[in-house]
Amino acid sequence: MFFTSDNSSPTHPKVLEAVVRANEGYAMPYGVDPIMDEVRAQIRDIFEAPDAAVYLVATGTTANVLSLASYVQPWQTIYCHSASHIQMDECGAPEFYTGGAKLVLLDGDDAKFSAETLKAAIETTPQGFVHSVQRGAVSITNASEAGAIYAPEEVRAISNVAKAHNLPVHMDGARFANALVAAGCTPAEMTWKAGVDVLSFGGTKNGLMGVEAVVLFDPDKAWEFELRRKRGGHLFSKHRYLSAQMQAYLTDGLWLEMAKSANHAATRLSQGITAIPSASLMHPTQANAVFASWPRVGHRQVRDAGSAYYFWPHDCSLDGPDDEFLSARLVCSWSTTDKDVDQFLGLIQT
Repeated sequence: MFFTSDNSSPTHPKVLEAVVRANEGYAMPYGVDPIMDEVRAQIRDIFEAPDAAVYLVATGTTANVLSLASYVQPWQTIYCHSASHIQMDECGAPEFYTGGAKLVLLDGDDAKFSAETLKAAIETTPQGFVHSVQRGAVSITNASEAGAIYAPEEVRAISNVAKAHNLPVHMDGARFANALVAAGCTPAEMTWKAGVDVLSFGGTKNGLMGVEAVVLFDPDKAWEFELRRKRGGHLFSKHRYLSAQMQAYLTDGLWLEMAKSANHAATRLSQGITAIPSASLMHPTQANAVFASWPRVGHRQVRDAGSAYYFWPHDCSLDGPDDEFLSARLVCSWSTTDKDVDQFLGLIQT
């Protein structure tokens, strides 16, 4: 019953096997290994983007901040949701790697902002005025930090506003696979066909040991990204171990299979919670995260049984009245089982 984060899940055995295979013999370093050639071809095929530039890095933070830095100047903005990962959980890395670009925070339910909200924010950012930050880029987190997804039509509406103001669009896709299978669309429909210029294509939260891809649908940015990756200290010498993970991830649809499993577990958990009279959801469950509230006595019972998850907000306490409602974030992974979910649901009922 481990629901703290999909970061806590084990690495898929097929990925570990691929890393072991990659360890045989010698291979050229710094991303020119033959496995990376296959990965590049796989991603271009999956995204229907034959000219896309594809790079691998070890962390989601790296993927996000190097992507944004390749498109934004220090005196420009990055429009994003106030609860986006780049705002809440990157320790100022976007500002650091862009040399000081300003995050302009947008509101919206379920950690999503609308095209209308974006348009209003852009149009209230003065241009050609030396005392004002200038417009830079737009960043979408999909799936959002509240477990909601931007459907392709929502991405397209936001991108249309951005393009009308000559702004590039970045998608933080740490849980891209979860969003994709929930939306029931193709990778191309979720990204470049909807106006996305650069994607942080996550793997670590979905069964990989530690690798993310950056997909630049605008190949003209490739050289700058390469320089920023090297200058930022994120070019791996023994790159083949990153390549091997991503190759296994993409082979025979493993990445989609794992995302579907995680989403299934979250749906089962969410439906079980809504069936409990004393429990309720805080956000709709669309991907693999569940945000819910139930009485403290239920939290005590499930914690005493060894379950792990985060209170939401984190400063909730098990000390206090039994009937007081406490909220929590529960994240399912590819390895979450029906047994885990059902046992948890049985314990939180009061």
